[in-house]
Amino acid sequence: MSDPEIEDLVGDVSPSFEHVLSCVFGVRDHESRTYLTLLDHPGSTVAELAETLDRDRSNVNRSLSTLRDKGLVERRRRLLDSGGYVYQYTAIPVPEAKERLHDALDEWVEGVHEAIDAFDPDDRE
Repeated sequence: MSDPEIEDLVGDVSPSFEHVLSCVFGVRDHESRTYLTLLDHPGSTVAELAETLDRDRSNVNRSLSTLRDKGLVERRRRLLDSGGYVYQYTAIPVPEAKERLHDALDEWVEGVHEAIDAFDPDDRE
């Protein structure tokens, strides 16, 4: 299956929030599930998420990296009493994610409108 893209939303009259998240931000469905799981389990470590999601730790780590790059997940380092540290991950609040989704979708729609307005049949090869 290919990665979801924003164009996949066209014609879908009632997409799920998870599908919208995947398409608009260009993340895979399992990354969207990771974000949604973090909403219910803020401050989770990679190991905790891997267990909750029943996925390999390396896959969860990659998902978290992608979600951090998209600004959907924040990472905080916690020092351990035994020495060393562990990273804990928290999803950004839903209202903030919704605002980012609206902004990204509005930007895409504006680009589509510009492409429509710029079309000139005489310029085709």
